[in-house]
Formats: sequence, structure tokens, C-alpha cells
Amino acid sequence: KSVAVFGLGGVGSYAVEGLVRGGIGRLTLVDFDKVDITNLNRQLQALEGTVGRPKSLLMAERCRAINPAVEIEPIEAFYSAENSEELLGRGYDYVLDCIDQVTAKLHLIEHCVAAKLPIISSMGAANKLDPTQIRVADLAQTRKCRLARIVRKELRKRGVESGVRVVYSTEQFRPLAEGRRDVASDEHYQQRRAPLGSSSVIPPIFGLTMAGEVLRDLLGGDT
Repeated sequence: KSVAVFGLGGVGSYAVEGLVRGGIGRLTLVDFDKVDITNLNRQLQALEGTVGRPKSLLMAERCRAINPAVEIEPIEAFYSAENSEELLGRGYDYVLDCIDQVTAKLHLIEHCVAAKLPIISSMGAANKLDPTQIRVADLAQTRKCRLARIVRKELRKRGVESGVRVVYSTEQFRPLAEGRRDVASDEHYQQRRAPLGSSSVIPPIFGLTMAGEVLRDLLGGDT
């Protein structure tokens, strides 16, 4: 099977780990970013010795170390409407959306739905501490997640009412410190996201949950 992961941060890096250890034979890993020292608390490829190196290349190296037979293509790119055809026209069996920029996330989901390409999307993992409140549901059935609310509203404008599976948390959003701006709001979602604080636990659980859902789907089972 061929699977693509878009976004290799705290969620995406652990999703990749679950997929390669679960036996996925072909992986495409898409992320434009390089490891920063602020990533050390939650991103699998982030070590003191890897700061400044491309996330996609580091995850490809890790995957090959786990399974030398895996076919893997790291792509240093930021997903956008301009490169969507190139990045998505590769015959994937599944797409994982681990992007944290809302405009790109919306376009990726919309494109996959239109192409009938199976996709699972990560909603807001930042600013959360309780792993017992992580859920998997159709986007239309989510609650208490600010990012899911915005994505749901904007996709409805594009004619997507349901059929998008997401991982999200029902944990109450914690108040932002003075001067911080909530980008998961109607007036700010199109602006580039200023990172919210993330724990070392919640993003990895999001990512592994996504990988588990994909593996279960591709194996054709409900249990």
C-alpha cells in the first residue's frame, strides 16, 4: 500500500512511525520545515544533533533504519493549491493530513474528498493535556475543538458536509496568555499560524491514533 503524510511535526512524525512499523511498504513524506530546537519536546526526529536538518529527510532515514525495504520519498515542500496536483497525483491508497496551517489543511481535505481519496485529518492537538479525551469521529460529529469548528464551517462552504474522519480532543481549550492570538477563529484562520504550546504526550497520541485508523482501514477490519 502507498500512503502519504503531509506535515511531519509532533503529530505527523509519530504517524509515520506507526505506519512504517505497521508494515506500510510505500510512504511519501511531505514537509517544508527543518528541525528547530523548540521541536525537541514532541517531534520524533528532533534531537540536539538534528537541529537545522530537514524533517522529511530525517524521517526517511528513520524509516529506512526500521525497514530497509520500505519505498520512501521525502519531499521538502509546503502543500498548497499550486503544487497540489503534483503532490497528490501519485496513486496513494491513503492520505494523512497533519498540517497545522488552516488554509492548506482545507485545500488538502477538499481535494482528497473530490478525488475520492481516503483521508484522515488531525484537528487541534496543541494546548491540550488530557489523553483520555482524544477521539476519532466524522468531522461533522466533532465537539469542543475550535480548529474542527473552523474546518467544518469552511468545508461546508465548499460543499463538503461530512465523510471526513478526524482525530480530535474534547478537552476544553485553555485560555491563551495575554497577547497571544487564537488563530482557530473566524477572523484569523487564513493567517499563518503562530504555534501554540504543545505537550510531549498529546501530539504523539494523535499521530499514532491516525496511523492505527489507517492500518485498520487498509487491513479491511473494524476491530
